Amino acid sequence: MKNKVVLIVGGSGGIGSACGKVFARGGAKVVLAARNQQKAEKVAKEINDNGGEAYVIGVEVTDLASVSKMVREITDDLGTIDVLVNAFGTAVIQPLLDIKPDDAKEMLDVNVYGTFLVTQTVVRHMATEKKGRVIMFPGSVGKYPMKNSSVYSASKFAITGFTKSLIEEHKRSGVKFSLMHLGGVDTPMWDSDTVDMRVQKDKMLTPEEVAKSVYYAANQPEGSVLNEITIQPESHQMT
Repeated sequence: MKNKVVLIVGGSGGIGSACGKVFARGGAKVVLAARNQQKAEKVAKEINDNGGEAYVIGVEVTDLASVSKMVREITDDLGTIDVLVNAFGTAVIQPLLDIKPDDAKEMLDVNVYGTFLVTQTVVRHMATEKKGRVIMFPGSVGKYPMKNSSVYSASKFAITGFTKSLIEEHKRSGVKFSLMHLGGVDTPMWDSDTVDMRVQKDKMLTPEEVAKSVYYAANQPEGSVLNEITIQPESHQMT
């Protein structure tokens, strides 16, 4: 990972910030893109204070102009993006009849349309360079159904289908894709007002554990790709 440019969208906390720290330790130039730049700045400062190289850039993933500006500035200032980590997203985990339509629309806009915009814009550059890796997070609900997750699962199954189709499109472009099907991860997502679910965070995966698996996926030898990986907390084995 020495001197490779790693763009982490959703880099202000949770999985994104943990990934930033792991990639920086591997020698990468880490770009933390986030709506909340103040939080991302704190993560970047920690990375830089520990001898790493991290940068922060603001982005609104559902706005094409913002996404295009982000990618243009990164490629102009640092060079080609070698790894894209799409670590952003929101959740609405509620019974179908309780979900507010505006909440559902916002989530689908971020999780699906935002992922489309960011991925399309970055992959356009990667395909020109004939290299690059993209890490997606459909989570376990992008693979297995879960009670009260109908719309959230819909957004995550969309990411699974989107990515598998891209794999077929880009077999000869040099761009490689990895799907991370993760079980419960101890992130601030579970504290959201739109998540009606009792959870035991102490039994969840930690962002640091997840970040190591993301680094492993992104750091495969040039001639190989980690297609999919499923990681569950011990209490959810094989579900």
